[in-house]
Amino acid sequence: MQHRLIVVTDRHGCPRSLADQVALALRGGPFALILRDKDLPWEERHRLTAGIGLLVAEAGGVLIVADPEGPVAAAHLSSSRPVPDPRPVLVGRSVHAGEPIDPGLDYCTYSPVWATASKPGYGPAAGTDGLAAVCAASPVPVYALGGVTGPDRALAAREAGAAGVAVMGAVMRADDPEHEIRALRGALL
Repeated sequence: MQHRLIVVTDRHGCPRSLADQVALALRGGPFALILRDKDLPWEERHRLTAGIGLLVAEAGGVLIVADPEGPVAAAHLSSSRPVPDPRPVLVGRSVHAGEPIDPGLDYCTYSPVWATASKPGYGPAAGTDGLAAVCAASPVPVYALGGVTGPDRALAAREAGAAGVAVMGAVMRADDPEHEIRALRGALL
C-alpha cells in the first residue's frame, strides 16, 4: 500500500457527521481510510462507501472496507474472516499478539502497540520492542495500531520497523482532524 497512514472510522466518536469528519481530515493530506462502523447493516455501510469513497479518492487516498459482505476493491478483515472470493485488489487483516500473519495479505495492522481503551481485550500492549519483533518477522508490511495518539508515537512505530500507523481516536474524536492528519503525516514521511 502506498500510504503510511491509515485512519479507521468510528462515527460514534466524531464531533460531527462521519462524512464531515473525513472531509475535514482529508484537508490534511491523503491517507488510507478503513470504513469500519461494523454495527451498521451492510446496506448502510455500502451506501457510506459510495459517498465517503469519492471524497477519499478525490483526495488521493484509498478506501478500505472492514469485513465487507459484498464485492469491494479493498478489504480489511478481522482475524477470523476468510479472504473474500473473488479476492479484492487490496487485502489487509487485523493481527494481535501470537497470531500468525498470512503471507498472502497485502498488509496487516498489529495491535495493541500501546494501551488503548478501544482494544481492552486483546492482551497487554506490545510496546515498540514487541512491534519491532513482529515487523522483523512479518512477510507483509505491518501498521502499528492501538494507542497511536500523535506524531511521537507514529515516529516511534516507524523507527520500530512499521510501514506506518493506523489510528482511530486521534482523528475521529479530533475537533481539528486536519491538524491531526498533518501532524501524523509529517512524522511518517
